[in-house]
Amino acid sequence: MKQFAIIGLAPFGIRMLEQLSLITRDIIIIDKNPDVINLYKDLAREAFIMDAVNEKVLYKIIPPEIDAAILDLGSSLEAAIMVTNYLKKLQVKEIIVKADNDQQGDVLKIVGATKVVFPDQETAKSLTPLLASASLFKYMPVSTTLVMAELLIPPDLAGKTAREANVRKNYGINIIAIRHENEKEFQMLPHADYVFLPDDVILVAGIPSKIQALVAEGEVEHASGLRNFFKFMFSSRL
Repeated sequence: MKQFAIIGLAPFGIRMLEQLSLITRDIIIIDKNPDVINLYKDLAREAFIMDAVNEKVLYKIIPPEIDAAILDLGSSLEAAIMVTNYLKKLQVKEIIVKADNDQQGDVLKIVGATKVVFPDQETAKSLTPLLASASLFKYMPVSTTLVMAELLIPPDLAGKTAREANVRKNYGINIIAIRHENEKEFQMLPHADYVFLPDDVILVAGIPSKIQALVAEGEVEHASGLRNFFKFMFSSRL
């Protein structure tokens, strides 16, 4: 199961915590405000009241196997730069940092951010499934009833032809295009006898519940949590 750290419970950090907690409680939260920690501690596995710029303490708290850290220290760019660099030294796989503008984003990438976000109300909802899933690469809500997504072909479909898989009939979604995982460009599905490879990435479109079912094929560990997230996401869009 993936592990997450949310450092700083400013508005974006709180939204990410609320979304991720629908999938897992394997979350560490850190903030220097005790009132904020007390308010949200039940959504996390561990909660720490501390200033994240304390490098030595941060190293003790963040486990080496952490999968992703989300950083939202409000308007303090200096603190964000310092903590981002600390996380890079810890070799955290994904470091997602909230920034206010492109200039801040450029600086944060230089010091170690793997992704910089300029959050609005929908950012947390779009980012959460990508963090929680190992096989979902892009998730693009078009409306409350239509989603486009890039995902790794589920293991049960690898080795089958497009005709045998019959994704449209069995899952109610359409495969728009396909590419190999190490390639950037998509191409149209060649023919019905094309055999899906384990590293194929498919671009699909469909209603959220159908996308969820296909993603869950390759995400057994998180299947119930992902179902809860998708259900919440599309019953309470902001």
